[in-house]
Amino acid sequence: MSVRFDNPDRAEPWAQRHWDLRAAGNFIGGGTGTGFLALAAIVVLAGSKTVLPFIVIGLGFVALGLFCVWLEIGRMFRAANVLFHPQTSWMTREALVAAPLFGVGLFAIWFDDRMALVATAAVGLAFLYCQARILQASKGIPAWRHPLVVPLIIATGLAEGAGLMGVIGWFVVDDRFYMQFLPPLFAVLLVARFLVWRTYIRRLGREGAPLGTLAVLRHYQPMIFGFGHLAPFVLFLMGYVISGRSALLSVMLGAAMALVGGWLIKVVLITQAAYNQGFQLPKIPVRGIGMPRPGAKPGWSEP
Repeated sequence: MSVRFDNPDRAEPWAQRHWDLRAAGNFIGGGTGTGFLALAAIVVLAGSKTVLPFIVIGLGFVALGLFCVWLEIGRMFRAANVLFHPQTSWMTREALVAAPLFGVGLFAIWFDDRMALVATAAVGLAFLYCQARILQASKGIPAWRHPLVVPLIIATGLAEGAGLMGVIGWFVVDDRFYMQFLPPLFAVLLVARFLVWRTYIRRLGREGAPLGTLAVLRHYQPMIFGFGHLAPFVLFLMGYVISGRSALLSVMLGAAMALVGGWLIKVVLITQAAYNQGFQLPKIPVRGIGMPRPGAKPGWSEP
C-alpha cells in the first residue's frame, strides 16, 4: 500500500524511494541467518552431532542479504568505502562484524566444532544488533528512528531464525528434540515479536508520526497479526499436543508462516512505511503587526 497526498509543495512527509526491496533483502537475509545461527547454537548444545548444515544455511542467508545491499549500491565497485567510517556509521560496523562472522563460521565448518558454532552465533547476534542500529540511526525517517526499532529488528530476526529452523529442522535435528522443545521455543519468540511490534505501533501513534506511516502500518496490521503471528502460534501449540505426522506438518507450516511474517514486517517497514520528516515551522511568522501563530506540522498525527 502506498498513501498519496495532494501535496504540490512537498510540505507533508512523502515515502522515501532510496531503499527498496534490495535493502529490505539485506535485513531479511541478515536477520534470518543470524537468528537461525542463534537457534542452531541451542540445538547443538542440546546434543546435535554436526554443525555443518547449520553454519552453511545461516551464513548463506547472511551472504545473500549482503549481496542484496551490494546490488543497491549505485557504484558497486566502491563498496569497500563502507569500511572507512567505524566511528560514525553502523553500516561500517555491520561490515566489520561480517568479517569475523564468516571467519569463525568457516573455522566451525572446517573443524566441525560445536563451540565454534556457538561463537559464530554470538558474533551473529552482534551483526543483528548492528543492523538494528542502522535503521535506528536513520533520523530522517520517523518510523526508523524510534527507539523500539532496535528490539523490533532483533526480535524479528530471532523469530525468523526459529521459523527457518522449524521449516528445515526436521532434516537436521533429533526428532525428539524437534517435537518436544522447539515448538514451545518458537511460540515464545513469536509472542515476543508480536508484543514488540504492537508496542512499536502504539507508541508511534501516541507520540506522533507521519499519517502515511500510520496508514500503511494499520493497513498491514491484520495480515501481520493473523498470518504472521496468530495462525503460527496456534499451529505450534497443535504440534506440541498432537502426535504423528500431523504434528510435524503443523509445526512446519506454522514455522513457514512465522518466517514469512517476519519478512513481511521488514518489507513493509522499509519500503512502504518509511515516510520522511517533511517540513514544519515551529512558529508561523506574521508580517507587520500581530502575534505569531502556533507552528505547523502538516501530514503528521497529533501526539
